[in-house]
Amino acid sequence: MQGSTKTYCIIGDPIQHSLSPGMQNAAFAALRLNCTYIAFRVPAGELKESIESLRSINISGFNVTVPHKIEVIKYLDELDASAKKTRAVNTVKSVEGILKGYNTDIDGFIGPLRERHVDFNGMRVLLLGAGGAARAVVAALSEESGMANVIIANRDMEKAKELVKIGSDIGLKCETLPLENVQDVSPECDLVVNATTLGLNNEPSIIDHKHIRKGSIVYEIVYRPVVTELIENAKHAQATVVYGYEMLIEQGAKAFEIWTGLSAPREAMKKNLLGISGEPV
Repeated sequence: MQGSTKTYCIIGDPIQHSLSPGMQNAAFAALRLNCTYIAFRVPAGELKESIESLRSINISGFNVTVPHKIEVIKYLDELDASAKKTRAVNTVKSVEGILKGYNTDIDGFIGPLRERHVDFNGMRVLLLGAGGAARAVVAALSEESGMANVIIANRDMEKAKELVKIGSDIGLKCETLPLENVQDVSPECDLVVNATTLGLNNEPSIIDHKHIRKGSIVYEIVYRPVVTELIENAKHAQATVVYGYEMLIEQGAKAFEIWTGLSAPREAMKKNLLGISGEPV
């Protein structure tokens, strides 16, 4: 390794659960890059000062997670087309002090579905959440032809309505639903996506196995724990499961490629996340 070390990080709150430092450092090591990646807890209300601090230390790039994916846009200099489409940012690259925002969650989300050769034609989707991750889900689905509709379920209905407008503006048929009513519609949906933090602290799933249709797809964005109660319920219902770590790897790989211009070592990243035990059965 030569030259000065480039520093990258992830900002959010909570941040202690993040697997990104291990995954990205494994990627840097695999390609023998003189780079390091760390995690910073940035509480709500301290985002502006934190971005200024990252500028002052000449950070090379950073990831953004809950709750800052939307708010961070105020403090960036430029936005990539992906960030403009979602109106949310999860990856930032610094070039000579100019901070440019991207959204790699779009590719991160859709990649595992495309690998499974999912047919989106006529698909009915139940999306839990209306934050930054949910915006990426809507943007990704808008790029697939033949989508029937997306039901956006959230506690804050104003945020849900805002996301419906974003979805409608990019060609999706969307509607809102109070989060507590999700089981009224979940059995009719082909794809159920949890884009909330429910499950991160082992909270019980708001959808039981009786309200998940056999043969449907359940996509859990929470990646730690690897197996949430929603995933357990989906398996019990004989639904196809997409794990949160799959999206984590792909969005992280895209971020790595934006920062370095190199092809990401996805297998090294995956091995770091899953360890010797490998993929869950």
